[in-house]
Amino acid sequence: MRFFYLRIKKIYVKNLLTIILGNVFISDFTWHTLGIILLKCKKYDIFLKFLDDIIDAIKIIYLPLNFYKELPSVSKELNLNFDDVYQYIIAKYYNLIIVTMDKDFEKIKDIVIIFI
Repeated sequence: MRFFYLRIKKIYVKNLLTIILGNVFISDFTWHTLGIILLKCKKYDIFLKFLDDIIDAIKIIYLPLNFYKELPSVSKELNLNFDDVYQYIIAKYYNLIIVTMDKDFEKIKDIVIIFI
């Protein structure tokens, strides 16, 4: 059953990316995390393939330094860890939708969250 569920999610995400291609943003935090994980696991080819696949389709965005001051208070208010609060604040700053599987984002009410 789990395999079927993951297969459905894979198809959903692939279709979603096809629809929004050209309007996909990834935070610098997410990009660095992917790099850390893939290189730590010695998945060099996957890292390069991913880079080739996204280089022209995805824009990497950064949180302006002065917004880092909001991280502790928003983290405390929403009970989010660092990576989740970072994604939330960067999405608010750029007026973006978050697409995630992370249920911690269910408590967010002021921006659009799409759960996959």
